[in-house]
This record gives sequence, C-alpha cells and structure tokens, in this order.
Amino acid sequence: MEILSKEKNARNCKFKTRHGEIETPFFMPVATKASVKHLSSIELETIGTPAIISNSLVLYLRPGLEVIEKFKGLHNFMKFHNVIFTDSGGFQMLRPAFLIDYNEQGINFKSPFDGKKFNFTPEKSMEVQEKIGADVVMCLDNLPEYGQDYESVKDAVKLTHAWADRCIKAHKDKKQLLFGITQGSVFPALRKKSIEFFNKKEVDGLALGGLCIGESKKKMFDSIKLHAKYLRKDKVRYLMGVGSPPDIVNSVNEGIDIFDSVFPTQNARHGNLFTSKGKLHILRKEFFKDESPIDENCSCYVCKNYSRAYIQYQLKFKEGVGYKLATYHNIHYITNLMKEIRLNIKENNFKKFRKEFLSNWVTKE
Repeated sequence: MEILSKEKNARNCKFKTRHGEIETPFFMPVATKASVKHLSSIELETIGTPAIISNSLVLYLRPGLEVIEKFKGLHNFMKFHNVIFTDSGGFQMLRPAFLIDYNEQGINFKSPFDGKKFNFTPEKSMEVQEKIGADVVMCLDNLPEYGQDYESVKDAVKLTHAWADRCIKAHKDKKQLLFGITQGSVFPALRKKSIEFFNKKEVDGLALGGLCIGESKKKMFDSIKLHAKYLRKDKVRYLMGVGSPPDIVNSVNEGIDIFDSVFPTQNARHGNLFTSKGKLHILRKEFFKDESPIDENCSCYVCKNYSRAYIQYQLKFKEGVGYKLATYHNIHYITNLMKEIRLNIKENNFKKFRKEFLSNWVTKE
C-alpha cells in the first residue's frame, strides 16, 4: 500500500493486487453468490466497479469448489475482470439458517440448501478461499451478536485471534492478499486489544469487523475513531458492512479506505434511490406521473433514458427491469461518490466537500 495524498485523516492510497491496482477509498458491492443482485459482471465493469466481495462459505456449498476450479477460479466463472474479495464465513455465525455451534477448532454449520452439517475451520476457510481464487481473502473470525456481554465478547476476541494465527499459518498463496479482522463489539478495551494483536501480524490489510449490526451510530463511530487512532498507518483499513453514503463520507474522514455493504442494492429493491440531494423514495405517489429522471445531476444510463414514473411502475409490480434499473443507478451513484471523494482528497478539498455533501443529503421517505 502506498499513501498518495492525505487531508488530515482522510487518505487516498494505491492498493496493489494481482488483478491490478485500485485507488482508495473505494466501495465493493456484495456479490454473495458470484453476482450482485440484478446486475451482470459486464454492467458492473461498465459502471466502473473496481472490486466486489463474494461469500466463500456460500460458494463452497453452491456451486461448490469443483465447479469453480473447473473454470480456473471465480473471476473466469463470473466473468468479472477486476478485483475480487471473499469473506471467510465468519459472518454466517449471525445466520440461524447456517450456525449450529462453535468451539476452539472451528464453526459447525448446516447447509441451508440441503441441511447437511459440516465443520469450517480456519484451515478449511483458507483452503476454500485459495481455491476460489480471490485476490483478497479474510481470516476466519468469531463474530458475536450485538448485545452480548463483555465476557462473551472477550471469548470471541480470543477465538478470533487464535483462528487468525492458524489462518496466517495455513495461507499458502502468497500472491493472494490476506486481511485480519478485528473484533470486540462496542467495548473499547477489547477493540484496542484486537487492534494491538493484528498490528503485530504479517497481514496485508486490517478489517474492522462486527460493526453496523445493531449498535447505535455513535457507538459505531466511537469504534471507528478508536481504530483510526491505533491501527497501523501502513495497512489499508477496511470497514465491513457499511454502505450508507453519509456513513461512508464520515468514515473516510476518520481514515477508512475500503467499504462493502448490501445497502445500495437492498435500498434499490425497496425503491430508495440515491441522488445528489439525498435519498429519494421513488414509490411515493407524487412520482406516479413524474417525467423527470431519478437525479438530473446523474450521468448513468438509467437517468439519461428513464423517468421516475416508469421506474416506480416497474418496482410496484416487482418487474425484474425495475430492480435492474434501480440497482444500476444506486451502484453507479456510490461508485461515482467514491471518485469524488478521492478527487477531493487529492485536491485538499475534502473538508469542504464533506460539509456540503452532508448538508445536501436529505432522506425523503
């Protein structure tokens, strides 16, 4: 990683992977099953999406490693030519459809597809992610639900660290980057302990895990600020699961480099579209005959060609084209937002940009 420019804590870095270099800050749409919902890989590349994140545990179950290996990796299977991250499987601990229990050895899961039980260890997670062929992979972490008490979270941090040591040892593909994931919920002492642990490890990046899962906005940003203060400055910082445009802008202000979330795609499917004036709920009756685009200031093909009325009609009747157009617009918006953020950091104008952005962001439900 190379820091290209800074404005206080906000950073513009060059992040090198085997599928090319990316400038930070950047955002990754979530492609759980080797696709971003309602968008093809071609559409993602047309938008300029620099990276996506897929779920290694889900891909391990369906279509399975045999299929992905036959295509010589996930890039070729889904025909996405930019950078691919994979999550380790730890997030599925929050999903009752997956989790049975866990212990020092690993996590016992059941497949939501056929009910079969299986054990997922740090070593297995590394094997799966390497065979998938992702450019950036995550250490297996123990993710506690928000609201667990201090001692339970302390145990989760201890397991996360033990599993990380095993992941680092088991990771063989040195052209593939490996990130550690800090845990600790909203307890500063545990977060700091986790930060100190990963600062000493030979990993290529540092992810902030276990946030944006139910805690208050204040507690989330208290934790982000703690990480920004103590995390190593020479590693990229990846805030997992945060995708609200204001949250992204405020997190960049604290020194975060990488983001992923289902927020833009999930909001699109529910008719919540991002604009230069904030979030617009296009299903409101006032847009029933509206001939204007989603956002007059947007350059995406949706805004150039389709009206609010048409998109509302398609979404109300749950037509696939409505989901596609809404999703395309939101992903285009957030990709363009990241470009603007990078430019303003380079021009030492991020403070002004942030103030104007936050004052313009209005949610009209």
